[in-house]
Amino acid sequence: MESNLQEQLNKLLDAYSHLYDIDRDVTVEGTVYPATATYYLRDENYLVSKKHVLSAVEQHEYVYFYLTDHLDEETLLTQIEMTRQAGLARVNPTKEHMFSYVTLVVLANTIDPEAKRLIKRTRFRKNYMLTLRGWAEYHVAAMETSTNRFFSNPAGKGARKNLERNFAPKRERKE
Repeated sequence: MESNLQEQLNKLLDAYSHLYDIDRDVTVEGTVYPATATYYLRDENYLVSKKHVLSAVEQHEYVYFYLTDHLDEETLLTQIEMTRQAGLARVNPTKEHMFSYVTLVVLANTIDPEAKRLIKRTRFRKNYMLTLRGWAEYHVAAMETSTNRFFSNPAGKGARKNLERNFAPKRERKE
């Protein structure tokens, strides 16, 4: 089963690799994640030349991938807390910071019903200086490989759709 999860992770990382920087075997507080992905976008408006920047905005996303044979509520809660803290530690809310997303993507063979409920009700958003220096939001998405079902919190719809685009049979896709 583990090789099947690893193959699915490789397929998913291939989809992420076009816009994200991929790192393999990343250790966060003693836990090794098989991969992480980092997205960075900076948009600037200039006056006459690049020396005179009128405005700039930065967008970040930090994605942590977690593989497991069985996902229960306690393990999920631990993973959510660890990745949320690690991702928020990377946020630098400058005047040009617009938003940062911290995302946990889980590939599991089976998921407990309690863990599914936890995924759907997980919410976190932090504003920096009343959003003058942007905000940070937490996303979580999961795929149960045995049933080919997908779950996410409300903020994690984009991550869930990415999972669906890569793994859902064509007739089941909701686009």
